[in-house]
Amino acid sequence: MFSPRVVSLVPRTGPRRFMSTASKLTTVEVNDKTGIATLTMCRPPVNGQNLELLLDIKSSIKEIENDSSRGLIITSASPKVFCAGLDILEMHKPDQQRLRAVWTELQNVWCALYGISMPTAAAINGHAPAGGCLLATACEYRVMVPDCRIGLNETQLGIIAPKWLVSGFLNILPKRVAERALTQSRLFTTDEALQEGLIDEIANSKEEAVEKCAAFIGTFSKVNPVARALTKLQFRAENLRQFHKEREQDVENFLSLVNRPEVQKGIGAYLEGLKKKKANKQ
Repeated sequence: MFSPRVVSLVPRTGPRRFMSTASKLTTVEVNDKTGIATLTMCRPPVNGQNLELLLDIKSSIKEIENDSSRGLIITSASPKVFCAGLDILEMHKPDQQRLRAVWTELQNVWCALYGISMPTAAAINGHAPAGGCLLATACEYRVMVPDCRIGLNETQLGIIAPKWLVSGFLNILPKRVAERALTQSRLFTTDEALQEGLIDEIANSKEEAVEKCAAFIGTFSKVNPVARALTKLQFRAENLRQFHKEREQDVENFLSLVNRPEVQKGIGAYLEGLKKKKANKQ
């Protein structure tokens, strides 16, 4: 059963300090004046979620939580892509044990980010399809730069967004809008995302997006942190309980779906298309 954990939130003073994981696929910067931690994904070119990046994101979230930061902002070191979602190479002719680990760690990342008690915000400084949208919608607030796209487009590859991810999507979008978007593999432009409520604000740059995220987290400065955290988890607890109840079957469902011959054929065709597109640019 899901048991909410509330960390102690202590105001900070002093200079900035920096932390990073050993593999450098993510970095964490904590502003000691505000107590806000910024988690940056650093796997070029598009922050494709391979096993190692997912492990790093999970580790960084736990590091931030254990450090009792006052809030978490997630963003990207890439100038054009927030996160392109699961690394498609992990799904093409996969090693079954590794593929199982990849999906399990994706579950773990969502659970850690969706269930964390502190305020969270996504500074979406580039495109955020599929797993990128997963990270953004797990947060409480989203700020996106112009001329980008965000959404859950899994059906393009013959796979589907899992129930636990859809539950978070439905926290943000009306059911009818969410259903159409998922079945059509729709990616919302920045303007469309704002209009539908998928994002909360538009910023002209990554720096401005981070500032707006920090401002959102700052709105809780006079709110009792324990009461705020418990209220947040009260809204999210049922989705988390259902997730834990079904997570093992969800892994089996994903493996079964990805290993279908028609899905593997579609993924292979997509990879070939990417190769041709890259060759034409050279």
